Amino acid sequence: MPLTSDDDAPPPAHVPAPAQREAITTSDPERIRALAHPLRLAILDLLDDEGQATATRCAEVTGESVASCSFHLRMLAKYGFVEPAERIGREKPWKPVGSSRNSRYDPEQPGSLRATGELARMVVDREAARVKDWIDSVAHESPEWVLASLMTKSSFWATAEELDELSRELERITDRFEGRWAHPELRPEGARPARFFGVVNADPAAPGARADEPRS
Repeated sequence: MPLTSDDDAPPPAHVPAPAQREAITTSDPERIRALAHPLRLAILDLLDDEGQATATRCAEVTGESVASCSFHLRMLAKYGFVEPAERIGREKPWKPVGSSRNSRYDPEQPGSLRATGELARMVVDREAARVKDWIDSVAHESPEWVLASLMTKSSFWATAEELDELSRELERITDRFEGRWAHPELRPEGARPARFFGVVNADPAAPGARADEPRS
């Protein structure tokens, strides 16, 4: 499941282009399972948003203990998802590795299907809770921000190839905003953090959805 934040738009001429980082893509069941923990996902969200953070900062944001956050940071480092950042005095911050994390099912590694499914369910639960929080807060938003937001769903018929093409398009849909988290100078006046979460999937409940079902 891709978690991507890139940008095709070039920065202003006086601003150096942000360094590009490789996305981490894995089908290794053990590495995928290492991500499937609520606190680790919360820590990674924080590191993605702030660029780097100490175990103390992670504890402040998540409400967990410093010792627990420190343990999970080390586990994330063990599996190559975070790494130590440059020390600031006595502080020992951590930063994410790569621009995004993509966990993919690989038929050559059957265990990856179950591991990816477990992680996907956890991500969906987190995103559903976030969207509900947003719905509860819209009464305090200005009309322009409410009208600029969207919830949508769609049903359609497509081949596996067409569905894959649509999935790749969605991966790239926020590319225009690349670099704005790490480089505030790239943010237009009035910009604020925004979130996008999308799912593309074949409908297993629809008539004729499976290859072994009779088709008219």
